[in-house]
Amino acid sequence: MSNDTILTKDPGFRYHEKAPKIDAKEFQKVIDSRRSVRIYEKEPIPDKIIQQCLRNALLAPNSSNLQPWEIYHIATPEVRQQMNKACLDQIAAKSAATLFVAVARTNTWKEHAKEMVQLFEAAGNVPKSAIAYYKKLVPFVYNQGLFGIWGLIKRILFFIRGLKTPVIHEPVSHCHMKIWAVKSTALACQNLMLSLRAYGYDSCPMEGYDSKLIKKILQLPEDAVVVMVISAGKRAIGGIYGPRIRYDENRFLKRV
Repeated sequence: MSNDTILTKDPGFRYHEKAPKIDAKEFQKVIDSRRSVRIYEKEPIPDKIIQQCLRNALLAPNSSNLQPWEIYHIATPEVRQQMNKACLDQIAAKSAATLFVAVARTNTWKEHAKEMVQLFEAAGNVPKSAIAYYKKLVPFVYNQGLFGIWGLIKRILFFIRGLKTPVIHEPVSHCHMKIWAVKSTALACQNLMLSLRAYGYDSCPMEGYDSKLIKKILQLPEDAVVVMVISAGKRAIGGIYGPRIRYDENRFLKRV
């Protein structure tokens, strides 16, 4: 596989978007005030705000623009009751104005890669290297083959090539594909939670749930991975259990 790809050379795009000025202090307020809220007031979130926050979630960066995510807004009372149960009746779920379920998909990359090619070819002015990326490199990298055989072959190829030069080593398994999809979906979740805070509402990302039950409730396909359930609403007194705790930043921030 040649190193001369869209990743290593300027593909020749001349599209440009001028970055708008940002109020950094206001953005910092959003970051600082985002807390995991576990008890909410009964005030509903306007549907207009929910839809905007969901659109913002889909603006998150993601691997190769393959968008391996789905976000389910739990809007009907019947499904909501089932979701409360699936979330083990946590107060963060039961008291929330609404719930979202973020799902990562490991098989949709094929369809989305084809759509990227169609969009590029229809545009007529997209560099050939960009089209080749989705036609050749994306299938090579993300396809694992029947029973994971192609992934195993890639693992061997990457190992041999890696003896002489830097090389990607994953994804070479279905497990790697889950990690790949979850990473992008988690970025969308952060966009969603920060957007809710910017509009005056709060959230809590939850991991305490029955994932098999959620997949049954939402009738999710086999390749779907439940990444997190996000509760949302207006914070109530006592909904934040205490001041934010963070350990010494020097434990985590490394300058090399």
